[in-house]
Amino acid sequence: GGGQKTFRALLAVGQEERGGEGRFAAAGLSPSAAAAVSPVERGIFWSRELEALVPPGFAAEEAAAWLSAARAARVASLERGGCGRSSNRLARLSDGSRACVRYGINPEQIQGEALSYHLAGVLGMQERLPPMALALVEARGRQWEPVREELRGSHWAEGAVVSLTRWVDNLTAVVAPAPWGAEAGAGRRLQPLSAGELGGLPPSQLVELVQWSDLILFDYLTANFDRLVSNLFSLQWDPRVMRRATSNLLRAPDGGLVFMDNEAGLVHGYRLLAMWDPYNEPLLRSVCVFREGTARRVAELHRRRSAAAELHRRYRAREPLWARLGFLSERQAELLQARVDFVHRHIAQCRAQ
Repeated sequence: GGGQKTFRALLAVGQEERGGEGRFAAAGLSPSAAAAVSPVERGIFWSRELEALVPPGFAAEEAAAWLSAARAARVASLERGGCGRSSNRLARLSDGSRACVRYGINPEQIQGEALSYHLAGVLGMQERLPPMALALVEARGRQWEPVREELRGSHWAEGAVVSLTRWVDNLTAVVAPAPWGAEAGAGRRLQPLSAGELGGLPPSQLVELVQWSDLILFDYLTANFDRLVSNLFSLQWDPRVMRRATSNLLRAPDGGLVFMDNEAGLVHGYRLLAMWDPYNEPLLRSVCVFREGTARRVAELHRRRSAAAELHRRYRAREPLWARLGFLSERQAELLQARVDFVHRHIAQCRAQ
């Protein structure tokens, strides 16, 4: 019907030039075979064929190798620019790789970054986030010794914990697709993304929507307001904001989305729920198609009431400096579980419909 045509037209805004069909050929699928892939199974889950087309992101083995090398490497140089706020630096490491070093305005931002990264691991979507490790600023320590002078000019506190995030080349901006993009910008209520609206969409757009469904669920759980939510908030004075780049979200050359800079998650975001949940909740409700693996993990965390415990276990096992920042407070742990339960109920409602 007309609504479906509108959905397709809106989804195509700003995406014509992106191409991306080449990777389907690389996966052994001709464009016509890829187009025949059924996007949804059992009403609410992305199909396995479609999920197989999603770019792999940062593979677990590759991420572990980089993290190990980055922790052992020395910081050869520190440069301003390219990594967000002015207190951050782009580091060149002695192994030849580069990393964004983020220095939080307060420690809870670095804690939020680290905990969000490991929650993504609990949820099975860590491959969408660049590898991230914590580091201790010690001007006389072996890691920082080559950049002692630069540290002096950085105004970083001795003994501060910073995050090292792998630098990724050739990333490009991402404009939100419908139903979150142009449709939201037109001032209408967000319409749920559901199976009936997906028939006939090209595979490259479907592949992007698979990743967006994870992103919106992840940002709800972490209460991250510093991505699509901040764009929705800005609609009140900028009606065209949804046609512009989404904050802290970039696209790799293979079409994979990269969830950047998650420092607002879990700690800072949980303090500001009253302000941002009026935007975060409608965003979650706008998704009624999910990756089955994501839904399964949410169901397990709900059934066992184990969201904080599993996050704590993973964080302690994989981040040697975890104790320097500490973990969620009891209240924050309760909020995380409550949000998992809310997502689980939402998925159940989508299934019932």
